[in-house]
Amino acid sequence: MCRRALEVLPEAALWQRPNEASNSVGNLLLHLRGNMRQYIHAGLGGQPDVRERDAEFAARGGYTKAELWAALEQTVAEACDIIRHADEPNLLRVRRVQGFSLSGLGLVLHVVEHYSYHTGQIAFWVKQLQNADLGFYADFDLNAK
Repeated sequence: MCRRALEVLPEAALWQRPNEASNSVGNLLLHLRGNMRQYIHAGLGGQPDVRERDAEFAARGGYTKAELWAALEQTVAEACDIIRHADEPNLLRVRRVQGFSLSGLGLVLHVVEHYSYHTGQIAFWVKQLQNADLGFYADFDLNAK
C-alpha cells in the first residue's frame, strides 16, 4: 500500500502537510521507521534505542522518496529477521518500551497496528493530493464470497 502511494505522489509533495496539526508523507515514513526500530530492533532485538521521535515530526525535508522508501524497506526486513529468530522466552518476556510494559509479542502487535494506521493516513493524504484511486485492489473481486 505504502509503495503504491509513493509511486503516485510527486516528489515535490513528499513534505507537504495537510495543515500544521498534521504530518507529511515524509514525516510519516520517518515515524514508521523510528517506531519499528524502537519497538522491534531495540525492544525485541536488544539493539541500542537511538530513536529521536520529535525529529521525525519536525523534519520539513532532507530526504527523497527513494531514500525514505529504501530506509523503511531495510528497517522492515531487519525487523522481520529479528521477529523470525525470536525464541519463546523473548516473545513472552515483558519489557518497557516508550514507557509501556509489553511482552515481545505485544511489541510485534503494536508495530503491526501502528504501521497499518499510518500507512492508511499516507494513502488517504496521497489520494487527497492526487485526486486518484490508488488501485490497491484493482486485480481482485472484492465482492467474491
